[in-house]
Formats: sequence, structure tokens, C-alpha cells
Amino acid sequence: MGTVLVLIGFFAFIAAIVMLIISFIKKNDLKKWLKVMGISFIVLIVGGVLMPSTTENEDNQVVNAEVTATPEVVEPIETEEVTENEITEDEVIVVEEELTMGQKNALKKAGSYLDFMAYSYKGLITQLEFEDFTTEEATYGADNCGADWNEQALKKAGSYLEFTAYSYEGLIEQLEFEDFTTEQATYGADNCGADWNEQAVKKAESYLDFMSYSRSGLIEQLEFEGFTTEQATYGVEQNGY
Repeated sequence: MGTVLVLIGFFAFIAAIVMLIISFIKKNDLKKWLKVMGISFIVLIVGGVLMPSTTENEDNQVVNAEVTATPEVVEPIETEEVTENEITEDEVIVVEEELTMGQKNALKKAGSYLDFMAYSYKGLITQLEFEDFTTEEATYGADNCGADWNEQALKKAGSYLEFTAYSYEGLIEQLEFEDFTTEQATYGADNCGADWNEQAVKKAESYLDFMSYSRSGLIEQLEFEGFTTEQATYGVEQNGY
């Protein structure tokens, strides 16, 4: 708006000056064109006053447009998560290459022993050391053979019961003698499926095969083997006492 008024006022003012000069020469309508020139001058001033206001509004529109512009959405860059426990194939190869020949052979030997017989953790280390592996090599073999020592205790308990009779407590003691922990030995005795009364009968019979006992003496011997009084009495009675 201000710009239009300035242009109108400017051209009117120029025109008024020209006509004023002509009127001055011809000596007519001089006052008329002085009025026109005055009005043009006023219009020119008003337009000049309004121009900054218009420019300011245009600047505000530009600023508002910039503010209201939709910000560019930057999508996050996808990165692959790598956990501390992730091991690459190259790292696995490096680990395998770092194993000594003794460690590799101790591990193989441990596996071959466990294929035919049950061992405790300590018992397996002792056996490998007996094969002249170093303590470090034997320990590596026992640590990495994948054995479940509770299951090994259970297998050992079953193998003992195939050849001789045991009481519950006697079987635990025997497994502990084989270097199973108390927890592992107890697991083996708890899960071997033995009938302890029948074990007392077999044990009483084995004693009577090699030696003569009185009834009370045989009960005491069975109790010494870890059978309860009830189990020992049952075993003696089933053998004719």
C-alpha cells in the first residue's frame, strides 16, 4: 500500500511541477497546480510513512513462514548391536589356535574316559594326570568336557549297586570317596532307584556267605554299614533269622 501511494504521489508531484511551469509561462491556473503539487507532496509523504510498515509485515511473513515450516525429520541411523558375549568366527579361530596340543589331547582323553565310565570332576583330573597330562591340561579337559557331575554321580551309584549292596548312607560315603561332592553324591543316592530294604537283604546274605553271625550280631553289622535298624532287621529276617 505504501509503495503505491509513493508512486502515485511521485508522478503527481512531477506532473504538477510541469503544469505549474506551463501555467507560470501562460499566466493562468497557477494556484490550481500549486494545490495539486501540494496534494501530491502530501500523498508522497504518507506513502513513505506507510512503506516501512509494509516492509516489516513482509519480513514478519517471511519469518513466520520460516518458523511454521515443517522441520526436516532426520531418521536415526540404524546400527548393529553387538553384545559383550558375541564372538566372531575369526575370534573363535584365534581361540582354537591358542590351545596347546596338550589341552586338545586332554580334552579328547576326558571325553573317551566318560564314554565308558563315570567320573567325578576331581576323579577325572586325577585320571588324566595319571596319563601324564599336566595339572593345567587335565583341569582344562575336565572343565571343558561338558560333563554333568550330578549325572556322573548317578551313573557311578548305579554301577556300584550292580556288584554289591549299599545302604543309603554307605552309598553316599562311597561316592564321596570317589571325590564327588556331598551334594552330587546325595543326588546319586536319591535318584538311583534303590530299595534300601532289599539292599539290606542282599548285604545280610553276602555276610552270611562268608561268616556266621548271631541275629543281633548281623543286625549290628548292617547298622554299621549305614542301614537303619528297621532296614537291618528286615534284611536279617529275610535271611531266616
